[in-house]
This record gives sequence, C-alpha cells and structure tokens, in this order.
Amino acid sequence: MPAIIDQYGRTFRTLRVSLLQHCNLGCVYCVSGEDELKQANASGAGGSLPVDELLAIISRLRDRLPLDTVRLTGGEPLLYPGLVPLIRGIRAAGIGNVRLTTNGFLLDRLALPLKEAGLQALNVSLDAVDEDVFFRMSRRHSAARIISGIDAAIAAGLNVKINTVVMKGMNDSQILPLLDLAFSRGVRIRFLEVMAMGHLHDQADRYLVTQEEILETIAGRYWLIPQPRAASATARYWKTEEGHCFGIIANESVPFCSDCDRLRLDSSGRIYGCLSSNQPIGLDMAATAGEWDAQLEQALAQKQELKFVGSDLSMLRIGG
Repeated sequence: MPAIIDQYGRTFRTLRVSLLQHCNLGCVYCVSGEDELKQANASGAGGSLPVDELLAIISRLRDRLPLDTVRLTGGEPLLYPGLVPLIRGIRAAGIGNVRLTTNGFLLDRLALPLKEAGLQALNVSLDAVDEDVFFRMSRRHSAARIISGIDAAIAAGLNVKINTVVMKGMNDSQILPLLDLAFSRGVRIRFLEVMAMGHLHDQADRYLVTQEEILETIAGRYWLIPQPRAASATARYWKTEEGHCFGIIANESVPFCSDCDRLRLDSSGRIYGCLSSNQPIGLDMAATAGEWDAQLEQALAQKQELKFVGSDLSMLRIGG
C-alpha cells in the first residue's frame, strides 16, 4: 500500500494518546478557573476508552503508519486506571519507544511500576520551584511533591525531562531556579512559550515570553552553545560550557510545523493532525483499510505549513 505522506514529505511517526480529560491540577494555561476544571473533570470522568479498545486502535495505526513512538498524555495520564497494562500492551504491539507526559503529582509511587511495565521516558510539568509561584500557576501547593516524584523517576531509571510553560508576570522569575534544579539532577529542562489554546486562544500574547527573552535571562549566568535541531523535534537545545543542556519549545517565535510528524488520538478514539484543529476525525474499527487511509490523510491535511495558529480547544481535552 502507498505511504501516507503529504506534499511536504510529512507522515505520522509519533502518536500522542490523550487517555482522559480530567486532571488533579488547575494550571492557568490549561483552564480559566476552578469552575472550568470542575466541569471538565465531571464531564471527562468515566469517558475514557478501556485498555483493550485503545490497544486495538494503536495496533491498527501501527500496522498502517511508520509509528516508532507513542506518548501518553491527558488530562493527567497517571489518573488513568489501566496505565500499567496499557504500557505493557503497547510494547507487546511492537512499539518500543513508549513515553509519558505528566504533572508528576502521583509520580512518587508510580515511577517504579511504570518503568517495570516498559515505560522508557517521561516529561514532568513543573512551572515553579517556589511554592507561592507554583500555586499561582497551578492553583495547588504541590511543587515539593512533584520534585519528589521527579527524584523517584530518576531513581527508577527513567529518562526524565522537565517541561516549564513560561508566562510573563506569572512565573518568569523561576527560569533560573528551575534551571538550577534540573542541572543539579542531571536532567534536561525545556522552557515552553505559552500556546494560544483554550481560554488563552485570543490572549496568549499578553503572557508570551519569547525564546529570545528566555535565552537572554539564561545567558546572564551561562555561556551558551547552540545545538543542531533534530528533524521533527519540538525543542531547540543549548549547552553551557559546563556541559549542562536545556531546550526551548518556541512554537510562537520560532515555529516548527514544517516537519511535524505527530498524530493525536483523543480519549474518545478520534484523531487530530494538529493542535490547531477543532475538527476531530472519527475512527471506526469496522471501517475498511481504504476508509482508514482516507481518515489519516484527512488528519495529515490539518497540519499547518508554517506556523501553529492556535485553537479554542483546551489542553485538558487533547493533551499538550
């Protein structure tokens, strides 16, 4: 069968699976307030696909696409009750690179079981070291608990990265403290420009801290050496003279859409070719091979040519 590929040579090699639509934090770039979080948690609870149905979809996608990586997201994926058997099942389906993005709130007790199930790497969202700033960002007092979870994941032998969404006037004071935390543990940290998603769709600019501004802050302390960008990578990396490494995901100021190879599967079994799209594409396990190809090609056509344009779809619904 012919490869599913667009005019720019893009296909799908990474599948991001949003396991559920609820979360135990209320981060300000994800939800507008407690009311939205409660509504999302109420509507999303119990709405996730069971493990066997997810594995059936993932296996069929794996049979048709050159998938080499599955990343599990949420909402908060550590709340998904079948997470450990799901990871085992994905590995058994022939996908060796299984990763996860988490807020880390439950990581201290789950890191070892996840590693034993076959998880290789995870990204932990941590937007501040200071508890007051962390509360401003997440509406919870959990920084110390998440840092403990990071340490547990490192001890379990997982490849850990820290993700930090930087917002002007909110947590931009935390860039260097978070960098120190990551460097002290020998893990990479990536600073993310805020995305025009959900309730921030039309107001992300007011909070935007650009790649240039982040680099200016870090360069006040370190001499920085830029590293080559890997194909289809979201982050660009820099090394310090001391050998530490950090990245920046600059979706707004330095877009990376042109070679994106990510496909998204939501918790209802629908696919998206791009976060910018509000048009989910349903997958029917009873559909013919030709019908699935048409749906995958439709998802591929959703990809942006040059730059992410944003969406009023919440990150809680589709994952980061």
